[in-house]
Amino acid sequence: MGKLTAVQVRNLKEPGRYSDGQGLMLVIATDGSRKWVLRVQADGRRRDFGLGAAAQVSLAEARDAAATVRKQVKAGQDPRAERRRVRETVPTFREAALRVHDEHKPSWKNPRHAKQWLATLEQHAFPALGSVRVDKIDGPMVRDVLANIWLTIPETARRVSQRIGTVLDWAHAKGYRPSETPTRSISCGLPKQPKVREHFAAMPYADAPDFLARLRGTDKAWETVRLAFEFLILTAVRSGEMRGARWEEIDLEARLWAIPGQRMKAGKAHAVPLSGRAVAILERMRELRRGEDQAFVFEGAKLGRPLSDMTLTMLLRRMGVSVTAHGFRSSFRDWAAEATNFPREVAEAALAHAVESRVEAAYRRSDLLDKRRKLMEQWARHCAGEAGAVVPLIRKMAIP
Repeated sequence: MGKLTAVQVRNLKEPGRYSDGQGLMLVIATDGSRKWVLRVQADGRRRDFGLGAAAQVSLAEARDAAATVRKQVKAGQDPRAERRRVRETVPTFREAALRVHDEHKPSWKNPRHAKQWLATLEQHAFPALGSVRVDKIDGPMVRDVLANIWLTIPETARRVSQRIGTVLDWAHAKGYRPSETPTRSISCGLPKQPKVREHFAAMPYADAPDFLARLRGTDKAWETVRLAFEFLILTAVRSGEMRGARWEEIDLEARLWAIPGQRMKAGKAHAVPLSGRAVAILERMRELRRGEDQAFVFEGAKLGRPLSDMTLTMLLRRMGVSVTAHGFRSSFRDWAAEATNFPREVAEAALAHAVESRVEAAYRRSDLLDKRRKLMEQWARHCAGEAGAVVPLIRKMAIP
């Protein structure tokens, strides 16, 4: 047990050396500066090792550091050389984030997500933490970074928090940090964010036919983009799934589009039945192919690259429409619920939504392809402005 106490260390002011035992001393200089020094005996030589300023290193921390140095000396190691090695090998937060990004990037299906993952850290975390070694970053430092954006851009702040935690937890797993990210204490030190649930701006399904009529009348130079947009609406898929569509996934004869699991949000393969109009779009895109080796159905301006998501947004802006491409999935879902008699599970399967009930998911063996084929054909007729052929439900009459 050491001779000093935390209260004594805090109150000692007179210059001198104050021993805690086993060579650990608090040294107070004449100018009032205070530091920890460990004196050890090795190979007949007496050596002193500085353990840090008392203002930054507590008594308990100084004892832990002294114990580490004693073990190193006993094992024949040079503590100073070990410290230099640690300083050289422990990465800064920026270096660690780049390594985490490189390791995780192959598992991310969306290249845009991979780019945004690093961009948010560059903008909001690197200015304060980028040059700091990961073993020196503590909870208060992370809290201060998040506090600047916690209420002004809450969704981004939550993402930054999660990504900082990922980097620091990686550093802990690699042995660069003694502990994981103190997530709970950081969140407790931040104000409560307002609960605001934002939805993608969607167009009322009744307006879809007029929108598509306008879309087909846009400039000829936008033909690939407008066909891609119409195909997106008719298939009710996500933007990334449409833009990444490859010819090898399309079976025009069977009128089926098989999207592999690695390109789906839920990670499961999804079969999309194609309406007559969707097939016509694909046939036109086949005519517009730049060559037989073109892999993407909707290729962008750069050869071998798909359309960018921003291209769809730019088209909407040119048309003066304040909705999002993703919002048309909501338009489809509302139409299926309000204007058809198709069961809920058929519409949910068409959107490739995960089944919420585990029991229902376990027993649902069919992807309801035949029913979805009818649903998508009816949706295409609605989008074309044709009168829907909704079959009314027949209610059973009570027998008197």
